Amino acid sequence: MFSMEIRSPQNPEEWEAYFQLRFEILREPWNQASGSEHLPDDQAAIHVFAIENKQVLGVARMHESNSQQGQVRCVAVASSHQGQGIGKLLMDYLEHKAKESNWKEIILEARENAVPFYTKLGYVIEKESYLLFDEIQHYTMKKIF
Repeated sequence: MFSMEIRSPQNPEEWEAYFQLRFEILREPWNQASGSEHLPDDQAAIHVFAIENKQVLGVARMHESNSQQGQVRCVAVASSHQGQGIGKLLMDYLEHKAKESNWKEIILEARENAVPFYTKLGYVIEKESYLLFDEIQHYTMKKIF
């Protein structure tokens, strides 16, 4: 019997699956090129995924954006598993890591359709921010510990 794990990818196959899900959910639907799911600062970020029976169900990452502040980016849950609490588990993991690092807050740029999800987790809209791919409105959100 398999159970879902929330942890960092640990081998090349897991990393490949991690980035593949990031591409499928956050880039491919907007006709972005393969490879656009990789960010220049990925090496310096904390990565987490939800994996069950070698299937990646969700991914997220966080980096230090300012002194005592983390920034979450690239949160994605497989379409077949959305609404099942996986995103919350990923965010709980990253918030725990932020607190371990003595960070005082987390910021993120939420897609408009994700604002209700982050609001339920205690994040507050700071401002309307940018328009991604000329169609996805983002909002800067923050949670202070």
